[in-house]
Amino acid sequence: MRRVHAWAGQALFAVMATATSAAHAAGGEAGLPQLKIGTWPSQLFWLVVIFAIGYIFMARVVTPRIGSVLEERRTRLDEDLARAREASTEAAQTRADYEASLDQARNEAAEFARNAAVEAQAKGDAAEKKAAKKMATKIGKAEAALAEARAEAENNLTDIAAEAAIDAATQIAGVKVTKAQADKVVKAAAKSMAVQEAV
Repeated sequence: MRRVHAWAGQALFAVMATATSAAHAAGGEAGLPQLKIGTWPSQLFWLVVIFAIGYIFMARVVTPRIGSVLEERRTRLDEDLARAREASTEAAQTRADYEASLDQARNEAAEFARNAAVEAQAKGDAAEKKAAKKMATKIGKAEAALAEARAEAENNLTDIAAEAAIDAATQIAGVKVTKAQADKVVKAAAKSMAVQEAV
């Protein structure tokens, strides 16, 4: 653009110098010809011609080129802005996708933790139930063994008491008592003692 303006200025100066030289040569008089009124019409004529040529040159050559350059720059700027908007939209979409993925990962981790807690609780309950069942079985067996031992001890005690009663009756009172009679008496006495203990 500066080159065009410089070239136009140089051309205008050369034309004016040529016109001035021609006018001076035609007059053949000393002094500045541009100050002579007689040369003004020709000067005005050439001035109008030069400006017309310059205007036409600017309008037909320079201005369209400047307009095309400006239009090209405007188009390039619009394209750059469009690409920038597209990149911004893609960045926003990428960020939204990243946040969605992050939320999904958090939800999956929370769900996994809940499932693990539920599974651990179920395993703990099953183990506790199994241990309680095993303990109840052992307690039942122990109670059965204890009851059996107690019954056996009571039977042995009854037999011992009956034998002691037989011996006592024979040695002290001189009465002969049978084993059945002694067992009956001992059982009656044990029953009476049990009732008294219960009361």
